Amino acid sequence: MTRFLLPLGAFLLLAIALAAGMRHDPRALPSPLIDKPAPEFELPLLEDRTRSVRASEMRGKVWVLNVWASWCAPCQLEHSVLVDFAARSRVPMIGLNYKDKPEAARQWLGRLGNPYAATLVDADGATGIDFGVYGVPETFVIDQAGVIRLRHAGPVSAEFVERTLLPLVRELARGEDPHA
Repeated sequence: MTRFLLPLGAFLLLAIALAAGMRHDPRALPSPLIDKPAPEFELPLLEDRTRSVRASEMRGKVWVLNVWASWCAPCQLEHSVLVDFAARSRVPMIGLNYKDKPEAARQWLGRLGNPYAATLVDADGATGIDFGVYGVPETFVIDQAGVIRLRHAGPVSAEFVERTLLPLVRELARGEDPHA
C-alpha cells in the first residue's frame, strides 16, 4: 500500500502544477523589454531594398511594430484588423517581415492590402530576436522616446484594438504616461 503512495503523491503534485499553468494566458508572455528602449536596428525596406530605416528615425513618434510573415496563418487572420486599425489611427504602423521571401511578402500585401507605413525586411530574424519575438505575429507599441510600452503575442483582434491598442496609442500620442 505505501509503495503506491509515493507515485500517487508525485502524480498529484504534477497534476496541480499543470493545472496552475493552464490558468495563464499563453499570449501574455512576459517581455523584459517593456518600459525599456526598443532595440536599435537598420533594415532594408521591402518596397525598395536600396533604402533602409533605422530605429532612431522613429524617435519623436508613437508607432506600432507588427511582426509578420506571408507563411504565417495567424498573420492572415489578423490582417484585416490591422488594415482597419491603420485606416483609423494616425500612428504609423511599421511591418517587420520576419524570415520571409521578399517576393512572397510583396504578393501577400498586394493581395490582402498594405496597412504598413513601411515594411522592413528581417530576412535572418536577428531584429525579431532582439525584440524577443517568440513567433509571428507579434505587435509592439513604442513611444516617442523609443521605449516599448506594449507587447502582444499572437494575432490582434478587433476587441484588442478597441480595448487596448487604440486607447494606449492615443494616450501616448497626447504625451500621457499610461503607467502613471
